[in-house]
Amino acid sequence: MGKSSKNLKSALQSQQSRMKAKAKISHAAQVTEQKARKQVGRSGGKNMQNSAASAGASSISSDTNNKGKGKAKSTIKIASKSTTRPPTIPFRATDKILLIGEGNFSFARSLIEDPPTGLQLLPPANITATAFDTEEGCYAKYPDAEEIVEKIKERGINVLFGVDGTKLEKHSSLKGKKWDRIVWNFPHAGKGITDQDRNILSNQMLVLGFLRSAAKMLTLGAAPSLASGKKKKRTEDDEEEDEDEGMAAPADETAQDSEEFAFFVPDQSIPTRGTVLITLRNVLPYTQWDVPRLAKNPPPPTGSTPPNPRYTLLRSFQFHREAWKGYEHRMTKGERVHGTGKTGEGGEDRTWEFFI
Repeated sequence: MGKSSKNLKSALQSQQSRMKAKAKISHAAQVTEQKARKQVGRSGGKNMQNSAASAGASSISSDTNNKGKGKAKSTIKIASKSTTRPPTIPFRATDKILLIGEGNFSFARSLIEDPPTGLQLLPPANITATAFDTEEGCYAKYPDAEEIVEKIKERGINVLFGVDGTKLEKHSSLKGKKWDRIVWNFPHAGKGITDQDRNILSNQMLVLGFLRSAAKMLTLGAAPSLASGKKKKRTEDDEEEDEDEGMAAPADETAQDSEEFAFFVPDQSIPTRGTVLITLRNVLPYTQWDVPRLAKNPPPPTGSTPPNPRYTLLRSFQFHREAWKGYEHRMTKGERVHGTGKTGEGGEDRTWEFFI
């Protein structure tokens, strides 16, 4: 086990080094580009602006003479499109849902109390909400959890404590069960490691363990797919970006972020394979966990370490906390006594959905 763990850690650390090197190159390129823009602004900014304004006036005149044909028509169409879209709701009213690391259980509550459109008929009995802590430990960490747990139990949600997200199949109440959706919102090892590289590594090990365990508990069926719609042709650049960009959303992964796709509407009449959903902040240091790569291309097994399955990424989409009424994100360590909790500020919450 010792040698196996060491080899896995080595593979993950090598991955971190590659990501850091790429980040440095990207930063250097951005600095060079900014300097170039400033130089252009000093030497000929006014002339360029005047030329652009003149060209713009000519273009408008030409489009007007064309009576709205071609480019002018296209421009009007784009301008009229709405820039806001409804949040993605990745559940069906028939799904059996397993929630991992629930904290104060407020997400479980949001699924049955004033849920998003389409989930009003979701039976509470279809939901199992779990926490890693013991019941006593959970209530000590999150003072509001006891009241929430009492309410969701009364409604019919199954609540379990002492559930290790990396050993789901070993819990007596979960053995032999299958799920349509296994969800972990904002997973974190919670080890309080100050060294960032070691902290990233501990969380990567956590995610790998979760993906390995969850694979045994997903429902079987046809491969899930997004609703039909126009999809732009992938280029070689897109393929390369898919492999290298870590948490950044590749072109073919974000159906909800592209106007070329129809919104995802699961067909409840067709049994499909279960999916795993992981939500994280899409900013440093969480992007360095490189969750998509861990799922799709896990480190090779060594020694007695069980191999990780290779997942397929169905999609990624922005996680809107406000869509889940009553949901309140909680830190792994519980209520903060000191500090302001600025880690992960900026950016967005993003959910990554995988299947095998």
